[in-house]
Amino acid sequence: MAVTHEPQTQQSTQPQDAPLEPPAPQISPLRVLVLLLVLAGAVFGVFKLVNARAASAYAKSTAAPVYAPYVDVTLTPQYQFQLPSQDPVSSAYLGFIVSDSSSPCAPSWGGYYSLAQADTSLDLGARVAQLTKQGGSARIAFGGRDHNELAVGCTSTTALEQAYLAPIQRYGVNTVDFDVEGAALDDQAANVRRAQAVAAIQQQLAKSHKSLHVWVTLPTAASGITAQGLDVVRAMLAAHVQLAGVNVMAMDFGSRRAAANMFSAVRNALYAAHAQIQQLWHSAGLTATPAAAWEHLGVTVMLGVNDVTAERFTIADARRLANFANREGLSRVSAWSLNRDSECGSAYPVTGVASNTCSGVLQSSLEFTKIFSRLRGTKTARTEQSNAAAQTLQQTSSTDNPKTSPYPIWQASSAYVAGYKVVWQGVIYQANWWSQGDAPGSSSTSASGSPWLLIGPVPAGSTAYTPTLLDTTVEPAWSATTVYRQGKRVSFNGLPYQARFYTKGNQPLDELPSNPSSPWEPLFTAPGEPTDTGIGSGTSE
Repeated sequence: MAVTHEPQTQQSTQPQDAPLEPPAPQISPLRVLVLLLVLAGAVFGVFKLVNARAASAYAKSTAAPVYAPYVDVTLTPQYQFQLPSQDPVSSAYLGFIVSDSSSPCAPSWGGYYSLAQADTSLDLGARVAQLTKQGGSARIAFGGRDHNELAVGCTSTTALEQAYLAPIQRYGVNTVDFDVEGAALDDQAANVRRAQAVAAIQQQLAKSHKSLHVWVTLPTAASGITAQGLDVVRAMLAAHVQLAGVNVMAMDFGSRRAAANMFSAVRNALYAAHAQIQQLWHSAGLTATPAAAWEHLGVTVMLGVNDVTAERFTIADARRLANFANREGLSRVSAWSLNRDSECGSAYPVTGVASNTCSGVLQSSLEFTKIFSRLRGTKTARTEQSNAAAQTLQQTSSTDNPKTSPYPIWQASSAYVAGYKVVWQGVIYQANWWSQGDAPGSSSTSASGSPWLLIGPVPAGSTAYTPTLLDTTVEPAWSATTVYRQGKRVSFNGLPYQARFYTKGNQPLDELPSNPSSPWEPLFTAPGEPTDTGIGSGTSE
């Protein structure tokens, strides 16, 4: 057998019994390109997934934020929220309805006026009706900082339900706000009563196919809603109240950081409250997506100088908050208060002052309101002048009925001083300055404006006013045949009069104010008369 010899080579380090390695593959450029594309796609997919998950944690809602400021209706001077020139955004939370000081289950405005007294002393019913006629929206705010919220003093859930329902029905509102702060936050029994009463009202209204939007307003810190505030919300949800949302009071933080940057403090509080609302809704078995949480969140800021005077919410802060609300889709933005949306000082600006009637920061009139009016869901008030708006409220007949007029009916012959209230063609007006012969609602006004301020339509069910006597002495009845000299007093139709000058045969008239040329000065007043015009021009308010 022949043996073949292989050529001699370098000794291998591989074991002799191991198989030989295959030749190294040849990698083509096309394969490299495909591999890179696959890897890039995988990386992009992971990146997109991570970003989607991160975005979902801060998902924005599609809600269109609505600006509705608070108005302190009991504050003097009265804020005329029913006028487009004074409330350009048409909506307002009217505050505050609280327990009457002598009857804890009776609703009152600020503890000073019953609902009926507010109509006669503040013309509140007429002003709400005027706002509604113009397409606006009045909302009722219960509670507040300085008085007892109804649920605290009223221990009967049934009576509490009626106390809440009375102003809702009287003013025809469909949105209410419960501002719970101070000692009321710790009252767990009141929380339960409030929630049960509100749930019962919503159920009752639903039977008539009516809805009631319910907000809860609570104190907050940069870390979010307080523990007591969370209990208030839990009680509402446990009673199955359909909550429109939670409104956080982003003010008075009491920290240097807040004083240095108020918008940052407000934003942090909102982010924290957003997470809390999401958890509350989840625990109650309700839709608890991040977007839904934004839709159930509102914020109220204090315009200008806060109660903690080092903290100042400025015009720049307002612009940033408006942008934030539009971007995230908050449901509501409010401010305390419309009464304060102006600069302090008449001759020159005064800053750093905490006031009920001005902001204490540099601003133009209603500048905060004009900024927030640009929120996506905000409806601005009609731009018609007061006189034009009044025409839509006038009765078909130009004759007013003294039996249903809460103030004197306007007379062309009478002279009216500033502050005098009258009824004309079914509408209540108040004199801006002295006038005679200028009919309220007339288009023929001076270049400086109308001498009459539009209050609103005469409320349904109004009755004639009761004169207040300035002289209760029983005087002899007036006689057409008697000569009366200056200063002589008589009685006519049960009302007292005093002769201004010599007269005979001139019958006293019960028209107020009296014609200046009339020989008789009424010794009685009517509601709505100013207080500084002497005899015949007092007030019964």
